[in-house]
Amino acid sequence: MNTAQESQKIDFTRFPRLVLAKGREKSLLRRHPWVFSGAVARLEGKASAGETVDIVDHQGKWLARGALSPASQIRARVWTFDREETVDIAFFTRRLQQAQQWRDWLAERDGLDSYRLIAGESDGMPGVTIDRFGNFLVLQLLSAGAEYQRPALVSALQALYPDCSIYDRSDVAVRKKEGLELAQGPVSGDLPPALLPIEEHGMKLLVDIQNGHKTGYYLDQRDSRFATRRYVAQKRVLNCFSYTGGFAVSALMGGCSQVISVDTSQDALDVARQNVELNGLDLSKAEFQRDDVFKLLRKYRDGGEKFDVIVMDPPKFVENKSQLMGACRGYKDINMLAIQLLNPGGVLLTFSCSGLMTTDLFQKIIADAATDAGRDVQFIEQFRQAADHPVLASYPEGLYLKGFACRVM
Repeated sequence: MNTAQESQKIDFTRFPRLVLAKGREKSLLRRHPWVFSGAVARLEGKASAGETVDIVDHQGKWLARGALSPASQIRARVWTFDREETVDIAFFTRRLQQAQQWRDWLAERDGLDSYRLIAGESDGMPGVTIDRFGNFLVLQLLSAGAEYQRPALVSALQALYPDCSIYDRSDVAVRKKEGLELAQGPVSGDLPPALLPIEEHGMKLLVDIQNGHKTGYYLDQRDSRFATRRYVAQKRVLNCFSYTGGFAVSALMGGCSQVISVDTSQDALDVARQNVELNGLDLSKAEFQRDDVFKLLRKYRDGGEKFDVIVMDPPKFVENKSQLMGACRGYKDINMLAIQLLNPGGVLLTFSCSGLMTTDLFQKIIADAATDAGRDVQFIEQFRQAADHPVLASYPEGLYLKGFACRVM
């Protein structure tokens, strides 16, 4: 190494050290990116929330470099397992470029102008979510480390995407667990329009970046929406928790005879109607019902209504382990009602976006719902989040969205 290289070499001994308790390094050796509070013996040196720390075992052996989250049960999130790598603008530039390569291929394959660019831990950027809608980058920083690194991340984004505007949707309640305030607003460039048209599998869809759910739209359900077309030709469809009608538009493109979209938000239903019109589809085949899905399903059942296809895409029912049993009851209830409403041979497309709900448990809940409904059910297809929401092998928690196509006998 020459003198210039030596002068540029980073002194990594300056980082505070998070020392793990004896025997608590196993998950990091498997390259899992989280360190829970119960695994920590002590912090050597001073570090504020979000600051970079070295993570070492009880004997001082270096394991990883991560961000400290003193207010969270997840006490540290790993940025890198490479001791020679520092967390700076160049770091985020590399991560963004790696992620973009995969999304470029997907966008070309599926004709997309919108996708998830960064999926947190699975893209090596824990606590960071970035969705791209056309020339708008929508940012969510969900951890203390992500927030601490905001200036470096934004600088990298501005350098790599000079033609894109950046908008912050860090208005998610999970930030409170990190000791962070909610944040929302423009970061750079233009303010997003009230409704931005995007394209997905031949559909045009309007997205509300500023006020819509998540970062404006459920990009993770893209493949499931497309798959719906296989089941709906000349069928009567009920689209529950419809939001802005992506499944309804896809069903109409698949040739359904009727689709009824149900949501509690009139604003979302109004956009759903606009989405049907935007795609030049037959509005007379689409109905938009503002109602509580649980109550309406019972009303339909008691009134003898029947459907050929039901889409059941509810919001997250469970935020933590203490809520899991209640969530199981909720999922069982709505799926039982849906099964009762289906004609023989009908298809239920049912989903859970709750990360704590495993695929096996969700399948069991549907089976139990079928038993309570007095119907036999066949599992005929399985769904998961779209490929721009990858799952890192060492981080199975990255798989949060699961679904099934079920044929009801």
